[in-house]
Amino acid sequence: MKKVLVLFLLATTTIFAQDNKAKQLLNEVSAKAKSYQNISIDFKYVLENLEENIKQETKGDVVMQGEKYRLNILGITRIYDGQNIYSISTEDEEVTISKGSDEDESTITPSQMLSFYKDGFTYNMDIVQDVSGRKIQYVKLTPIDSNSEIKYVLLGVDNKTKHIYRLIEVGKNSTKTTLTVNAFKTNETLSKSLFTFDNSKYKDYFINKLD
Repeated sequence: MKKVLVLFLLATTTIFAQDNKAKQLLNEVSAKAKSYQNISIDFKYVLENLEENIKQETKGDVVMQGEKYRLNILGITRIYDGQNIYSISTEDEEVTISKGSDEDESTITPSQMLSFYKDGFTYNMDIVQDVSGRKIQYVKLTPIDSNSEIKYVLLGVDNKTKHIYRLIEVGKNSTKTTLTVNAFKTNETLSKSLFTFDNSKYKDYFINKLD
């Protein structure tokens, strides 16, 4: 689940010869995302592995402001306040707290999901898809690192808004994960406590501090 919203970030920053149109489009997507004070996304997530006869579908939402974010998916709320990450499970009545700097270096945070492709990938233009009158241009991203668990990523961009519409990750283990954006909102009025963990709300929870 984490791999779609928190995608594989490769250590290398070497960039091979690129498709200039693809590079320009991705730069426009990144610049557009950075121009907003905050971004709220409702999405559908699908995980498939035909070899293992697995198909899992769920919905989630994430609010991002700078590096901070609040992600809800599969009954887990994940908050990053700029320093710590709080993973809250209401089912298990447990909160796991870790330092943001301790995130796996092979992944990126939701706040980086709109620009993860900046490093570690080669990219080329792919197909154009018509979705209810919207022209969705796909860009194919291939990891530079041959040891990456990712085979390739397809990033679907709305040609008009320059917003990401769909992200498809195909793994070398035959697993395919797809994130489709159902709603993309920007510059909303957010609660000042949205990215704050309130201890008083979880007095009866088990607090698991990893640091």
